[in-house]
Amino acid sequence: RKYWITNPSEKFYLLANLDLKFGSYYRNYAPKELTQRRNVNYCKISDCSVLILLLLQVELGIKSQRCFYQLFLVKTGLERTRFYRRAHYLIPLLKLIHQGMTEQFHHDDIVMMDSFPLPICLPARNYNVHIFRDTATVAYNPSKKMWFYGFKVHMLVTLSGFIVNYSVTHDSRVAEKLLENTNFPVVLADLGYLSQPLKQAITQKGYCFWTPLRRSMANAKKHNHWMLKAERRTIETRFSVLCSEFDIERPLVRSLKGIELWLEQIIFAYNLGFFN
Repeated sequence: RKYWITNPSEKFYLLANLDLKFGSYYRNYAPKELTQRRNVNYCKISDCSVLILLLLQVELGIKSQRCFYQLFLVKTGLERTRFYRRAHYLIPLLKLIHQGMTEQFHHDDIVMMDSFPLPICLPARNYNVHIFRDTATVAYNPSKKMWFYGFKVHMLVTLSGFIVNYSVTHDSRVAEKLLENTNFPVVLADLGYLSQPLKQAITQKGYCFWTPLRRSMANAKKHNHWMLKAERRTIETRFSVLCSEFDIERPLVRSLKGIELWLEQIIFAYNLGFFN
């Protein structure tokens, strides 16, 4: 991970091993609408190979599409824009694989909920950027004490670190959406999700939803037990892993589909570590 491969034989060896190791995910989770679509046999690169190359891109830490294309795809005859259009077409498949992995993962009863910023530019350009003007906003991140222009990624992570679900939005009410179709009874969140209506809505669905209280609130000292706070902070360690190994907070994309593909690639590569 995080290295460049220049020897063609090494490239072939690495791709062949990935094909043997992860090709089953395509066969097990790809729907018939994808595998039996019109003219699928005439594709220069199979869907499974596209999936493997997307995984390889994040494993090698190559964020530039042009660099990755020149290293691995320039001799295939497939255009760079065509390859990434194919990649966007496979986003639903990556979601199905993620869902299938989650159904197999039953190691924990506790999940944690938190968010991290996804800035599109440097803070100095927050009010001069023209992309994503209809969707992104300027927001403040208290933990990093910084204003940023972009999005917030909300994640649901198990106590052992498996990523269950995610959503890209600035709305803290996304907590209900993150918990849909999950069977983890205990949910630990931070102050960003402190809301009595939200807690009531989630509790009515059968979850035990815990958030710390502000110091000025009644029974805050008793409620904010140090063991619960320590367990909840493990999600921040997972965010650090995503940043150090995949640089998840700095995508080089310029479209919503690009952001979605970027996150799905990284989550797929990260969650695979729990099944190897």
